[in-house]
Amino acid sequence: MFMRRAIELARQGWGLTHPNPMVGAVIVEEGTIVAEGFHAQDGGQHAERVALAALGRNPRKEAVMYVTLEPCSTVGRTGACTDAIREAGIRRVVVGATDPDPRHRGRGFEVLRQAGAEVITGVLEADCADLNLLFNHWTAQKLPLLAAKAAVTLDGRMACRTGDSQWITGEEARGDVHRWRRLFPAIAVGAGTVRQDNPRLTSRLPGQAEWCPWRFVFDGQLRTVVDGNLPGLYTDEFRARTIVVTTPHGGEGYMRKLRDLGMQVWVLPSPHQRVSFADFRRRCAEAGITGVYFEGGPQLVSLLAQERALDYFFCYSAPILLADDKAKPMLSGLRTERLAQALRLAEVRHESFGDNLLTRGRTVFPEKLHVDETTFSFG
Repeated sequence: MFMRRAIELARQGWGLTHPNPMVGAVIVEEGTIVAEGFHAQDGGQHAERVALAALGRNPRKEAVMYVTLEPCSTVGRTGACTDAIREAGIRRVVVGATDPDPRHRGRGFEVLRQAGAEVITGVLEADCADLNLLFNHWTAQKLPLLAAKAAVTLDGRMACRTGDSQWITGEEARGDVHRWRRLFPAIAVGAGTVRQDNPRLTSRLPGQAEWCPWRFVFDGQLRTVVDGNLPGLYTDEFRARTIVVTTPHGGEGYMRKLRDLGMQVWVLPSPHQRVSFADFRRRCAEAGITGVYFEGGPQLVSLLAQERALDYFFCYSAPILLADDKAKPMLSGLRTERLAQALRLAEVRHESFGDNLLTRGRTVFPEKLHVDETTFSFG
């Protein structure tokens, strides 16, 4: 119960702590929470120190601290939390997830134990680790998490044969997409989605101001500029947060036009008109972007899978059946002749939104991925 409250507190830092993790902490005395804290923003006080400050006095002898992530044991901008816990005299610490950084993993536990504290680990560990999908990936690989979402029918279709797709899922599920948009530092779509849907790609949640992440448009040929009818992403009040990702084949004149409008253009090397996701991932790492949420159509998401660049997948399904082999599938381009060759999800989570179901998890690729080269194209 106390760890679940710490998780609730941690979520109050949703989307505000990058590149640091979300962390929540509570102090319990005689079975009652007497102080709470969470990490509110990058550079701010850590959850443990916030909770201790909120207590406003020395903890009682039997006080217990519950914290969702292993307390830091190194001196950074705010000082080591293990020092704060030790100096406060807390003798029992209950922790959810272990620090994923191999340089620090387990060190905080050892420091506290050497100071005479009892340390209990692994309480709701999976839930606590799930709080920090982006931080965990960034810490382990020093690269951003590339995630994609799809809204599909029960038979795995994203749109009718005519392209009609609004709306497969209901309002509650679409609201959850906006919540994830608020978590990820960046959202990405392809040129086809921009031309067809003219999306805004901002997070619009009830009671909160509209928030705009970095907005990536994958357009190897700069088709979104050619016809002169520029999409809203290129002209709205957030256009300075729009980055068009293209290749040298896009044309200098179009690139100059985009830059003149106040946007960034990332020109990534490519022998063809398709952007390499490996190059894109490295460029994001250089820019300090810890995660990208792909909302593109089936072509862009399929290419992520074909290049083994898809780290995490969100699938919202609705109780609808199109039963049409010409309807647009969610994913394509792989030659999966046996189940052992299938792409799978691990650490799976399920959540219901009205009649819709979200299934999400970390992607696990087979040892050999068979790509159907006839479908490997990019617009």
